[in-house]
Amino acid sequence: MTEHTPAGLPDTILHWIGGASVPSHDGRTFEVADPVSNTPYARAAAGGPADIDRAVAAARAAFPGWSELSGRERARTLYRIADAVEDRHELLARFESYDTGLPITQARGQARRAAENFRYFADVVVALGEEAFRQGHEQFSYVVRTAAGVAGLITPWNTPFMLESWKLAPALAAGCTVVLKPAEWTPLSASLWPEILTAAGVPDGAVNIVHGIGEEAGQALVDHPAVPLLSFTGSTTTGRHIAGSSARHLKTLSMELGGKSPVVVFADADLDAALDSVVFGVFSLNGERCTAGSRVLVERPRYAEFTRRLAERAERVRVGPPFDPGTEVGALVHPEHYARVLGYVDLGKQEARLVAGGTRPAHLDTGNYLQPTVFADTPRDARIFQEEIFGPVVAVAPFDDEGEAVELANATEYGLAAYVWTSDLKRGHRVAHAVESGMVWINSHNVRDLRTPFGGVKASGLGREGGAHSIDFYTESKIVHVALGDVHTPRFGGTA
Repeated sequence: MTEHTPAGLPDTILHWIGGASVPSHDGRTFEVADPVSNTPYARAAAGGPADIDRAVAAARAAFPGWSELSGRERARTLYRIADAVEDRHELLARFESYDTGLPITQARGQARRAAENFRYFADVVVALGEEAFRQGHEQFSYVVRTAAGVAGLITPWNTPFMLESWKLAPALAAGCTVVLKPAEWTPLSASLWPEILTAAGVPDGAVNIVHGIGEEAGQALVDHPAVPLLSFTGSTTTGRHIAGSSARHLKTLSMELGGKSPVVVFADADLDAALDSVVFGVFSLNGERCTAGSRVLVERPRYAEFTRRLAERAERVRVGPPFDPGTEVGALVHPEHYARVLGYVDLGKQEARLVAGGTRPAHLDTGNYLQPTVFADTPRDARIFQEEIFGPVVAVAPFDDEGEAVELANATEYGLAAYVWTSDLKRGHRVAHAVESGMVWINSHNVRDLRTPFGGVKASGLGREGGAHSIDFYTESKIVHVALGDVHTPRFGGTA
C-alpha cells in the first residue's frame, strides 16, 4: 500500500446474493492486484456453479415482486440508484482508477456516466408505450410487453463500473432481476454496488453479484437453464464460446464483442480536428476500448503529413501514474494483457514502420506502462492491421481513392465502429453507408447518444442495446388479437 492507495479498500470482496454479502459455497478466493505495483491488495470470492445456483434462485424469488411494479415505481428506484452513485462519485473514481490503471480524470467521467445511465433508463421506462393495430372494424390487436425473467450479465474489465451500469439500468427498468458476473481482473468498483443498491432501496434478490473466474462462474451462468437471456461484453473468442454454450437452451443473446475500427481521413478533411479525434479515440482509456479507431486510413496527398503529426502527438502524450491528474495514459490493466500488447508491438516492428512509442517510458521503471505507439505503412494483411490489440497502439495506412478507402475499411473481420473525416458531406454519407460497421461517426469522435442503438456486425457481435433497443432485449412481446364483430371463419366439415 502507498500514499495513493484509496481509503476503504476491502480485504475480501464477497458475493452479493439475496441482499447479503456471502463467501463462496466452497470458501475459495482469488487474488486481486493493482496494475501499477502488480501486487495483490485484496482477495475476491471465487464463485462456481453452487453460487450461481444460489444467485439465480434469489433472482427468481424476487422476480414477481419487481416485475409487477409499475414503470413509474421502478423508475423511482433507478433515480435513487443514480443519486447513490453520485454520492459516491469520488470514491468510485478512485477505486476504478486504482484497480484498472485508468487515469483518475477519465475514471471520474465514467462514474458520472454510470449515474446518467440509470436516470436515462428511468425516463425511458416511464415514457414507454405499447403498440396497437386495428384491422378495419373486424379486429383489434395490441402488444403486451413483459419482463423476460432473470437476466445474466457478464461484464468486461475495461471501465467496469460504467459498463455494469449500462446493463443493470435497462434490465432493472424493464422489470428483470439479474445475476451479474463482473470481470475477475477488476472487481473492486463492483464491491460498492451492495451499498449503493441498499441505499436506493432495491429489493433483496433483484440484483445479485457473483465474482469469479470466467471459465467457472461465467460458464455456470451461461449454462444455467433458469437464465433465459444473457448480455455479454468482451472478446470475440469468448463471445463465440458463449453463443455455442447457449444454443442448448436457445437463450436470447446480446453480445458486444471486439473491434478494429477504421478512421478514414480524406485529403479535404479538417486535419487538426481529425488528428485530435484520432489521438483521443485510440489513446484515451489507455487504448483499452472497443470502439478505438485503431486503423487510420489517410488519403495519400495528406498521408505523410498526417502520419508525422500523429507520431509527434503520440510522443507527447503524458504517460504516468493513474492517480496523477495530469496523466493521459495510465497503466494497462494486468500483466497478462500487458504482455499481449507488447507482443503485438514486437510483431508490428516486423510488419510495418514504427514511428512513435513502442517502449516503456523512461521515467516509469515498474508497472504496466507503454508509450502510445504508432505504426505507419501498414500492409492490409498485417496482424496489427487485422487483429484487436486493445491497447495504445495504432496502425496507419494510405489510400488513393474512395473505393480503396471503403475496401480497406472493410478488410477485417470486425465491424463495430467507424469514423469518416471529409469536408464533402455527400461523400461522407456514401462512405458511412458503405462501411460494414454497426456505428459510424462523420467528422466526430465517439460522441454517444444513449437513445441510439449500440452494437456491431460481423465478428463485433450480435444484437443492439441502447434506448428502446435495450428494453426490447430485456422484455418479451406478446400480441393479443381481439374480434370486434362477427367472426367469419370458413366452415370446414360443416356439411353432412
